[in-house]
Amino acid sequence: MSQLTIYRHDNPAQHTFDSHDPALIAQQLSHIGVRFEQWQASHDITDDMNQDDIIEAYQADITRLKAAEGYQTVDVISLAKGNPNAAQLREKFLFEHTHSEDEVRFFVKGQGLFCLHLHEQVFQMLCQQGDLISVPKNTPHWFDMGSDPEFSAIRLFDNQEGWVATSTESEIAKRFPLID
Repeated sequence: MSQLTIYRHDNPAQHTFDSHDPALIAQQLSHIGVRFEQWQASHDITDDMNQDDIIEAYQADITRLKAAEGYQTVDVISLAKGNPNAAQLREKFLFEHTHSEDEVRFFVKGQGLFCLHLHEQVFQMLCQQGDLISVPKNTPHWFDMGSDPEFSAIRLFDNQEGWVATSTESEIAKRFPLID
């Protein structure tokens, strides 16, 4: 179940907001310029589908978002449980960073925790299957996929280079809860 928890940036022990309600989540995130939507596939998603099949199942929403925001590139990234490189991959995202473009993810299956640091608050958004989050460019954030991740996500990019992170050099990500 999707969940948004908001903390003061200096107090990871106590939250100021917590909800599983998609409408309340979307409302809270819209105040900081973050898009949150829930999408439905046009047909059943199966484990044997390739990238093109998955994109085709969500094509209407992808086309709408590309037209509205100007995204150029779409792909699907997947990680299976038991991946021997999971710890290394997890560490790659567990530091506060920014991007020069929006970070857009739609969870086809599995989950991921986006942590955004804005206005002296930390917004922890646990995205589940069916959730789309769009983190605006230059927003300080980090991401946790868990210790034994399993997910598939559609990614949309503004440019052909894809995901490029710039560290904020902050240690804040080490102070807040992770998925596990």
